Amino acid sequence: MKLIGKIVTILLILIVTGAIFIASLGWYVSEPGYKGPVTEHFNGETFENPDEVPEKTFFDVMKWYFQRDQGEWTPVPESEITFAAKPVSNVIDGMVITYVNHSTFLIQVAGVNILTDPVWSDRVSPVSFAGPKRYRPAGVRFEDLPRIDLIVISHNHYDHLNLETLKKINEIYEPRVIAPLGVGRMLNSNGINKVFELNWWDNKVIDSDITIHSVQAQHFSARGLFDRDKTFWNGYVIETPAGNVYFAGDTGYGSFFKDIGQRYPNIKVGLIPIGAYKPRWFMKPMHVNPEEAIQVHKDVGAEISFGMHFGTFPLADDGMKDPENDFSSAMQKSENRGVNFKLLTEGDSFSIK
Repeated sequence: MKLIGKIVTILLILIVTGAIFIASLGWYVSEPGYKGPVTEHFNGETFENPDEVPEKTFFDVMKWYFQRDQGEWTPVPESEITFAAKPVSNVIDGMVITYVNHSTFLIQVAGVNILTDPVWSDRVSPVSFAGPKRYRPAGVRFEDLPRIDLIVISHNHYDHLNLETLKKINEIYEPRVIAPLGVGRMLNSNGINKVFELNWWDNKVIDSDITIHSVQAQHFSARGLFDRDKTFWNGYVIETPAGNVYFAGDTGYGSFFKDIGQRYPNIKVGLIPIGAYKPRWFMKPMHVNPEEAIQVHKDVGAEISFGMHFGTFPLADDGMKDPENDFSSAMQKSENRGVNFKLLTEGDSFSIK
């Protein structure tokens, strides 16, 4: 009995120690939030999705964690990746969009080089030894990047706001950064100072040819345990002389996509997430599935769309190939025949003349 008692005591100590470590780490990595007046989507402390989008509680997270049934993921070695040829220094006529992978695209237009949610790190986590790891190499080698003039950040999750990558880019090029409300404080504290925060439906003129418009998305924000929804989340319409590009960021489905299409009726290219959607009871409010992604493409009226946010980091229960397979099945439905929505492989480029 004494031995059993000692074992129970040791287990309790380990559990308490682990809980203290997790809470301490959660506090340490939590970031300061937005400070500003109360608005339609900001209650003075946190941001909110409209239309009573259901929030998942800590108990929902625990339920998902202990019931996880994740699909298969297999690392892809660099030898199997066709890396993009070194991108040209700039594109004056037309537009070239290169898919890096996950939610990272290089958009080259009107002499300006733009990156969306750049991530070149091996993990997207507050620590380097744990958390979602990269299963596919980035399709553009970091050292092959051209001069970066502008970065757009959709929200502060680790797979979209990757400080390691942002600091490296900032040290070399000091680009301007467009970010949601509240994100600038964290970036400034890490030496990234050319930050412009946008609320939904705000815009920032980059030069005479390019304007960034912030648009609605349905998501949430957090870096730690104590900063939930203290910064905002955006999608973007990038207005260029070669056509508008819609970058959805991370989002669940809602009627607001039709509003985006009405406000910006000339979207040439849509960049829309298709992954991290299982199980639906948990992920639906924050991540569209492939069928919903196709509907987003229709709602915003894009001429052509490309999928993103799949096959790179295991963030939910969908397996590595599930988004591609489910997307293919959805595209075969009669209502989606002829829809101009494609999946690129990292390193692939698309040109608009």
